[in-house]
Amino acid sequence: MNVPSPLKYTSTHEWIRDEGDGTIAVGITDHAQEALGDLVFVELPVPGRVVAAGEACAVVESVKAASDIYAPVAGSIVAANEQVVASPEVINADAYSHWLYKLRPASMSDVDALLDAAGYIASVGDA
Repeated sequence: MNVPSPLKYTSTHEWIRDEGDGTIAVGITDHAQEALGDLVFVELPVPGRVVAAGEACAVVESVKAASDIYAPVAGSIVAANEQVVASPEVINADAYSHWLYKLRPASMSDVDALLDAAGYIASVGDA
Protein backbone atom coordinates (compact mmCIF):
# COMPACT_ATOMS: atom_id res chain seq x y z
CA MET A 1 0.00 0.00 0.00
CA ASN A 2 1.39 3.40 -1.00
CA VAL A 3 1.24 5.73 2.05
CA PRO A 4 3.81 8.56 1.85
CA SER A 5 5.16 9.38 5.32
CA PRO A 6 5.32 13.20 5.01
CA LEU A 7 1.53 13.42 4.71
CA LYS A 8 -1.23 13.27 7.32
CA TYR A 9 -4.33 11.09 6.88
CA THR A 10 -7.91 10.59 8.04
CA SER A 11 -9.72 7.35 8.79
CA THR A 12 -12.07 8.29 5.91
CA HIS A 13 -9.18 8.01 3.40
CA GLU A 14 -8.21 11.62 2.77
CA TRP A 15 -4.56 12.69 2.67
CA ILE A 16 -3.45 16.10 3.87
CA ARG A 17 -0.32 18.04 2.89
CA ASP A 18 0.79 21.20 4.69
CA GLU A 19 1.44 23.74 1.93
CA GLY A 20 3.68 25.87 4.18
CA ASP A 21 1.56 29.00 3.68
CA GLY A 22 -1.14 28.39 6.29
CA THR A 23 -3.14 26.15 3.96
CA ILE A 24 -3.40 22.41 3.42
CA ALA A 25 -4.04 20.41 0.27
CA VAL A 26 -6.57 17.56 0.54
CA GLY A 27 -6.83 14.52 -1.70
CA ILE A 28 -7.90 10.90 -1.55
CA THR A 29 -5.49 8.12 -0.66
CA ASP A 30 -4.17 5.50 -3.02
CA HIS A 31 -6.15 2.94 -1.01
CA ALA A 32 -9.37 4.90 -1.61
CA GLN A 33 -8.86 5.28 -5.36
CA GLU A 34 -8.05 1.55 -5.67
CA ALA A 35 -11.22 0.63 -3.76
CA LEU A 36 -13.35 2.95 -5.89
CA GLY A 37 -11.94 1.89 -9.25
CA ASP A 38 -11.90 4.10 -12.34
CA LEU A 39 -12.96 7.63 -11.36
CA VAL A 40 -15.36 9.29 -13.80
CA PHE A 41 -16.63 12.38 -11.94
CA VAL A 42 -15.39 14.80 -9.27
CA GLU A 43 -17.43 17.55 -7.59
CA LEU A 44 -15.46 20.02 -5.49
CA PRO A 45 -16.37 22.67 -2.91
CA VAL A 46 -16.54 26.32 -3.91
CA PRO A 47 -13.71 28.53 -2.63
CA GLY A 48 -14.92 30.68 0.25
CA ARG A 49 -17.07 27.91 1.71
CA VAL A 50 -16.56 27.38 5.45
CA VAL A 51 -16.57 23.72 6.51
CA ALA A 52 -16.66 21.86 9.82
CA ALA A 53 -14.30 19.00 10.59
CA GLY A 54 -15.85 15.81 9.22
CA GLU A 55 -18.31 17.65 6.95
CA ALA A 56 -18.88 16.14 3.50
CA CYS A 57 -17.64 18.79 1.08
CA ALA A 58 -16.72 16.99 -2.15
CA VAL A 59 -17.78 13.90 -4.10
CA VAL A 60 -15.87 11.44 -6.25
CA GLU A 61 -17.71 8.96 -8.46
CA SER A 62 -16.35 5.86 -10.09
CA VAL A 63 -17.81 3.18 -12.28
CA LYS A 64 -18.56 1.34 -9.01
CA ALA A 65 -19.86 3.96 -6.57
CA ALA A 66 -20.04 7.57 -5.41
CA SER A 67 -18.16 8.56 -2.27
CA ASP A 68 -18.23 11.69 -0.14
CA ILE A 69 -14.94 13.41 0.64
CA TYR A 70 -14.81 14.94 4.12
CA ALA A 71 -13.08 18.00 5.50
CA PRO A 72 -10.22 16.74 7.68
CA VAL A 73 -10.41 19.84 9.91
CA ALA A 74 -12.57 22.94 10.23
CA GLY A 75 -11.67 25.86 8.01
CA SER A 76 -12.31 27.76 4.81
CA ILE A 77 -11.92 26.40 1.27
CA VAL A 78 -9.37 28.52 -0.61
CA ALA A 79 -9.01 26.62 -3.91
CA ALA A 80 -10.51 23.79 -5.96
CA ASN A 81 -8.42 21.78 -8.42
CA GLU A 82 -10.21 22.10 -11.75
CA GLN A 83 -7.74 19.67 -13.39
CA VAL A 84 -9.27 16.74 -11.47
CA VAL A 85 -12.78 17.89 -12.42
CA ALA A 86 -11.79 17.91 -16.11
CA SER A 87 -9.79 14.65 -15.91
CA PRO A 88 -10.79 12.54 -12.87
CA GLU A 89 -8.69 9.64 -14.13
CA VAL A 90 -5.48 11.47 -13.14
CA ILE A 91 -6.30 10.55 -9.53
CA ASN A 92 -6.22 6.85 -10.45
CA ALA A 93 -2.82 7.36 -12.10
CA ASP A 94 -1.29 8.98 -8.98
CA ALA A 95 -3.55 9.85 -6.06
CA TYR A 96 -0.84 11.75 -4.17
CA SER A 97 0.06 14.10 -7.03
CA HIS A 98 -3.49 15.40 -7.47
CA TRP A 99 -5.10 17.36 -4.65
CA LEU A 100 -8.84 18.01 -4.71
CA TYR A 101 -9.12 21.24 -2.74
CA LYS A 102 -7.09 23.49 -0.47
CA LEU A 103 -8.27 24.57 2.93
CA ARG A 104 -7.17 27.25 5.40
CA PRO A 105 -7.59 25.45 8.75
CA ALA A 106 -9.20 27.27 11.65
CA SER A 107 -6.35 25.79 13.74
CA MET A 108 -3.16 24.17 12.42
CA SER A 109 -2.96 22.18 15.67
CA ASP A 110 -6.00 20.23 14.40
CA VAL A 111 -3.90 19.13 11.41
CA ASP A 112 -1.15 17.90 13.74
CA ALA A 113 -3.71 15.65 15.46
CA LEU A 114 -4.51 13.73 12.24
CA LEU A 115 -3.12 10.25 11.53
CA ASP A 116 0.48 9.81 10.44
CA ALA A 117 1.35 7.17 7.82
CA ALA A 118 1.71 4.37 10.39
CA GLY A 119 -1.59 5.30 12.03
CA TYR A 120 -3.37 5.30 8.67
CA ILE A 121 -1.92 1.92 7.71
CA ALA A 122 -3.07 0.54 11.07
CA SER A 123 -6.57 1.97 10.53
CA VAL A 124 -6.86 0.33 7.11
CA GLY A 125 -5.48 -3.02 8.28
CA ASP A 126 -4.40 -5.50 5.64
CA ALA A 127 -6.70 -4.03 2.99
